[in-house]
Order: sequence, then C-alpha cells, then structure tokens
Amino acid sequence: MDKIAILIPCFNEAQTIAKVVDDWKKELPEATIYVYDNNSSDDTSRIAAEHGAVVRHEYMQGKGNVIRRMFREINADCYIMIDGDDTYPASNGREMASLVLDKQADMVIGDRLSSTYFQENKRPFHNLGNSIVRSSINKLFRSDIRDVMTGYRAFSYQFVKTFPVLSKGFEIETEMTIHAVDKNMHVENVVVDYKDRPGGSESKLNTYSDGFKVLMTIVRLFRNYKPLAFFGAVAVLLSLLSLVLFVPVFRDYLMTGLVDRIPTLVVSGFIAIAAILSFFCGLLLDTIKQKNRQDFEFQLQQVEQIKG
Repeated sequence: MDKIAILIPCFNEAQTIAKVVDDWKKELPEATIYVYDNNSSDDTSRIAAEHGAVVRHEYMQGKGNVIRRMFREINADCYIMIDGDDTYPASNGREMASLVLDKQADMVIGDRLSSTYFQENKRPFHNLGNSIVRSSINKLFRSDIRDVMTGYRAFSYQFVKTFPVLSKGFEIETEMTIHAVDKNMHVENVVVDYKDRPGGSESKLNTYSDGFKVLMTIVRLFRNYKPLAFFGAVAVLLSLLSLVLFVPVFRDYLMTGLVDRIPTLVVSGFIAIAAILSFFCGLLLDTIKQKNRQDFEFQLQQVEQIKG
C-alpha cells in the first residue's frame, strides 16, 4: 500500500503532463504518481512514463470511468487527485496530504473559487456555472462547500473504498461532493491558486452539454439523497395544481348546486391522488435511505478492519 498516491487522469495532455509529473515529484518525492491515460491520441503516456510516472490505461471514455478504475486498483493511505493540464499548483499538496493523514479528513477540496479562478478563467459561462452549482448544492444540502467542481482533491482510504462511482464524465466531482456531505464525512477546504490552460491546450469540458449533465446530476442526487424533501416538494406542487382546478368547480357548485365541469373535477381528483402517492413515496424512500446510512456506517468499519 502506498503512503501517498498522486492520481492524474489524462486525455491528450502531452503539452503539460511532463511539468505536472515533475512538479509533484519535487513536492512529494515519497509519493507514487499514477497517470491514467484515457485513450489519448498524442504522446501523453510516453512522456509521463519518461518522467517517472506509473502509467496505466482506462479505455472507457470519460473522467468518471477513469476515476472508477483508479479507486478500484490503487491502495493508499492518502490519495491526491489532480488534473494533467497544469492549472493547479503542486505546492498545496503537502498541506492537503497532512489534513488527510494527520487530521483524518476524508476529503480535502482545492478551492479555486476563493482565489484566482474568476480572474484566470476566460470562459464566462464556466464562471457562472460554477457559481450556480456551488450555491445550489449548498442550499439543497445545507453545506458550506467552497468549490464543488474542482479537480484538485485529496481523499482518505475510507472515502475511496466506499464511494460508489456512478457518473461517467465530468459530473463526477459533483457526485463526490454530495456523497461526502450526505455521509457526514470530514471535509476540509484549502484555498489554491488557479491558472488558465497554457496556449494550445484545450479544455475537454463542453460548457453547455457537460453543464447540463452536472445540473441533472444535482437533481438526481437530490432525489436519491433527500427523497422526502424531493417528493414532498412534488406533492406540494401537485396539490396546488389540483386545488387550482378544483376551486372554480366547487365555487360553481355552491352557486348553482350543479357540477358542470365534470372532466375538470376528475382531473383534479387524479392529480390529488398523485400528490398523495408522491408524499408517501418520499416517506418510504426516506426510510430506505436511513437504513442505507446504517449499512454505510457498518461498511466503514469493515473497510477500516481490512486496511488494518
């Protein structure tokens, strides 16, 4: 088992990977550096190997698939995940590793948004998207996460071995964050400098399609992790719609003693039934979620025993 493992998922990062590997060798010489090549068409793998990294491959495209492979194959007391595009400094690595190894943090977030991100990033929609995602998650999950979508993180062994990777692409960072918050894990924030990609290096993140996937991931995870709140909100909306349809029918009945709009009354009734079903669905799923929380705590104990 490694003491510290540096995880670098890569797709066509030949321009920057040498500097990234060299920087981490200087910052944490005792660490093992793993570069996982995700079907690069350039010399990323060769350059990384020449500079001393352990190079492995993931042939299913997508950052989430790469991280799933990393977490399965590598055993370490502390994991540091960093992008291969040289946008994050290695100089924070020692501090982040110390928080995991000495202060038992489960996840350390490299917070770009509190430093230079908004000045360095030249894509305004990315800036807006990061702000929307951060505020949405903090409000929905009552957390204080400073940077939800950062690719610079450190993890404990327990987090890595109990995190179920479901996302295939860039929405993986959102999934990690919500998992840590929901499972009451120890999360720390470290402010890190951010610099935009060097000229000639292109981002693999599509502003619109990947942004939409991230937002849909938030909705999906809110439904899964907060089922009573999600289905309760749906029940309230359906109840209001049912009431809007029912009130005019009931008013006419009081005035004339007749129900002229039978179809409207029937639709209102079906919507009210749907609202009741939604509420009780939320109750049932919330009970299942509580049972899953108990099972997860037991799983943490098993993982700790295996590590020991």
